Amino acid sequence: MSDVTTPDLNELSDAWRTPIQLFADYLRYEKQYSVHTINQYTSQLGFAALYFSKLSENWFTVQGEHIRRYSMQLRSKQLSGRTISLKLSCIRSLYKFLKAKNIANQAHYHNPAEAIKGPKFSKPLPKNLDVDQMAKLLELPDDDPLAIRDKAMMELMYSSGLRISELVGANIQDINPREGEILVRGKGNKERLLPVGSKALSALKAWLKIRPQFAHPDEIAIFVSSQKKRISIRHVRLRMQEWGIKQGISSQVHPHKLRHSFASHILESSGDLRAVQELLGHTSLSATQVYTHLDFQHLAKVYDNTHPRAKKRSTPE
Repeated sequence: MSDVTTPDLNELSDAWRTPIQLFADYLRYEKQYSVHTINQYTSQLGFAALYFSKLSENWFTVQGEHIRRYSMQLRSKQLSGRTISLKLSCIRSLYKFLKAKNIANQAHYHNPAEAIKGPKFSKPLPKNLDVDQMAKLLELPDDDPLAIRDKAMMELMYSSGLRISELVGANIQDINPREGEILVRGKGNKERLLPVGSKALSALKAWLKIRPQFAHPDEIAIFVSSQKKRISIRHVRLRMQEWGIKQGISSQVHPHKLRHSFASHILESSGDLRAVQELLGHTSLSATQVYTHLDFQHLAKVYDNTHPRAKKRSTPE
């Protein structure tokens, strides 16, 4: 959903700019979306507003035909079907917000984007690394401090299926080595308790032993960079990509691939889709209607019995 440039919202009148800003505040304070996601929404709506402002007075006078024309313009730029659909989805979301909050001040206001669908596109199946590839990736040298850190990061992501934002946001007090657990904060700042496998615990122990070389005494982040501050998402992505190449992994290595590999390997072994959903922290409406809550003991049992790097887990000293 990214563009090469960012629209200048100052070019828009208040009639166009204010609804975008109200929507951004809603995403930030009520939905608790990340800054990156909010910026993407704001950017896409800014581009749309610049287009619509040539055809209409404000968001509430935009017609379905205007949105169809916008969609056609996007197609003329040779954008992918997925990208166009994401842009149109942003517009639909704005109108749903305006109606829900009655910002239009019209009880029967119709969402002009509701019936406008983006082009069809094929959704490729996510790829994962098999167990042997994961083992090869995680065979990092134990005499390089940064390699020790990177091994701990990758082991933890694969061990517990963390999102990259959950990994970089993890703090020292969130990990409980004795119980083999980590508390993570996912989307919407929702917390969940996850098992941590024995190999990940061992890698974390090795990293925490040398972490004082990199972290200030008052630093709470588990993973820090050589600049002695919490490691960034971009840095983690780059390090994983580099290790994938160095370790001779045929496909590109990135954080989500480790998370997907975790889910695939658990599901292949257990067939317990509900447990995987809980472990991943998926909380969509459709998921919450279909799946029931599982307690931690059940999750831990499924985890211990099925995860390739957590079998025969023992509590560390």
